[in-house]
Amino acid sequence: MKIFKTLLGTALLLLLQSNYLSAQGCSDAGFCTINSLQPNNNDSIKAYHNQIKTGIFFGKADNSISVFGNYIEYNRQINEKLGVDAKLTTLAQNGNDVSTFGLSDIFLNANYQANKNLKFTLGAKIPLSDAGNSRENLPLPMDYQSSLGTFDLIVGVGYEIKKLQLVAALQQPLTQNDNQFLASQYPASSALRGFLSTNKFKRSGDILLRASYPLMINSKIRLTPSILPIYHLKNDRFTNQNNVEQEINNSEGLTLNGNAYLDYEINRRNSIQLNVGVPFLVRKSRPDGLTRSFIANVEYRIKF
Repeated sequence: MKIFKTLLGTALLLLLQSNYLSAQGCSDAGFCTINSLQPNNNDSIKAYHNQIKTGIFFGKADNSISVFGNYIEYNRQINEKLGVDAKLTTLAQNGNDVSTFGLSDIFLNANYQANKNLKFTLGAKIPLSDAGNSRENLPLPMDYQSSLGTFDLIVGVGYEIKKLQLVAALQQPLTQNDNQFLASQYPASSALRGFLSTNKFKRSGDILLRASYPLMINSKIRLTPSILPIYHLKNDRFTNQNNVEQEINNSEGLTLNGNAYLDYEINRRNSIQLNVGVPFLVRKSRPDGLTRSFIANVEYRIKF
């Protein structure tokens, strides 16, 4: 119990320190949160063929915005080689006298276990919003959209060397959204005047690398530290008030995050996980609304 309290205290310290940081938060609509690309996914359905996960998360975003979301996910192991996952997400944002809530995305993916240590993932993110939310007939920035609004291809590979777990993945938009936000449409007194314009937004893809190493505290508690670099492949683009397409300078580049996963096994069928993420390095411009100074997630799992 003393060790457990120490781990919780460490997580709280990470949250307090995160007030001085900012990072891309892929927990909202990103590939780093799907089951097959997370740490310890190989042992999630060892003795059972089905698993349901449900979770809630909270984060602090740019521009004095708080975010809250939840999700439900189903994992099915069809045979020793093949498995499938389906996940539904929602997101709410609040800040600057603006509150929004909506369905986010559906993630569908298939996983192929080539051998004991090597796994491949192929999937898609299907948007449930076109990122076109508005208020008082004025388009809202991406920071207040429940989804990126893009249909994305997801490709990933995972490899385990002894206990060290390595993952690499690509998330590439195949379509773009219907956001029409221009900061110039808002009066100078509005907080939204300082947001990055994303009219006719064209978002580039991301590549992800993850390295994690599980540490068994006792028979029921496991701590898994993880390092998570995400590279945004090109500068994003938007169309200005003169109908001229422009690059959003400094939106390409590296975001480096740290995660800690704390798993508690209630029994063979039921478990709880706490996941906390904070950034170490960020891109200068992040117009997609995914910026987080910290993210905390609590998840319940049941296998059957």
